[in-house]
Amino acid sequence: MYQEKVVSAINGWPMVFVNILLFLCAPALLITGARHLEAGAGNVPVSGIALMICGGLLVAVAAITTKGFFVLLPNEAAVLTLFGRYTGSVKSYGFWWVNPFSVKRKLSLRSYNLNGDKLKVNDKAGNPIEIAAVVVWKVQDTFAACFDVVNYADFVKIQSESAIRHLASTYPYDSWEEGEEHAVSLRANIDEVSVALEKELHERLSKAGVKVEEARLSHLAYSAEIAGAMLQRQQASAIIAARRKIVEGAVGMVQMALAKLGEDKVVTLDEERKAAMVSNLLVVLCGNRDPHPVVNAGSLY
Repeated sequence: MYQEKVVSAINGWPMVFVNILLFLCAPALLITGARHLEAGAGNVPVSGIALMICGGLLVAVAAITTKGFFVLLPNEAAVLTLFGRYTGSVKSYGFWWVNPFSVKRKLSLRSYNLNGDKLKVNDKAGNPIEIAAVVVWKVQDTFAACFDVVNYADFVKIQSESAIRHLASTYPYDSWEEGEEHAVSLRANIDEVSVALEKELHERLSKAGVKVEEARLSHLAYSAEIAGAMLQRQQASAIIAARRKIVEGAVGMVQMALAKLGEDKVVTLDEERKAAMVSNLLVVLCGNRDPHPVVNAGSLY
């Protein structure tokens, strides 16, 4: 199995001078050979023909060596193949020269942003939801990106969509969907879900030589057909939780009031009057509206 092989190319500037020298020598040989042929008149001198052939060969060599030059920018790589055989990858930026018969395919090593489309999927509880994610990725293995997949950019897009769909079906939208208060959910545990998404994307995209730098959810909502019903359910859950806190606080205040009255001996109440007082205090403390007190002008009993 092939793996990426980083190679060093020849500095292009010395080869530029060599190429210029070839282009200067070739016309000189051609002109000299033509003069020898002209001076020979009816006889064809061997030296003139040899010079003409050498001049033509130098022109061909100079033209061929020109194809070996290429420039790499920072965070750019060139994958080299020679007659169908992978010879290596150049990842250093600059002006280089390689075998002119090598085919050079340039790849960007910069980071890409994939802003995924909104997908309509079902969560673990079967509720239809809309979900989307942003994936930051870059090419790490140039050999795999060129030769293990047809188009690594399309591969990233399709596999990212597949991973997001699988992630949405693994977790519930909210923790109460599973009946567990501390269950991992898409809405309440963004960091844990993002780590799971990044791990799954890494497993899927590593075969294309792609490294996932970051993956996070960018959109999460219930589908339109159930959004209203789920909103009411969330509101009901919030109201119940708030009422539970109110009742806990009211019971504590009633207990404190009865204990304080008995400790300071302000008034002595039998069990029936204590029950009535508890009922009145709970109504006042737990009611949605302000109470309207009734003044007792007579005796306590």
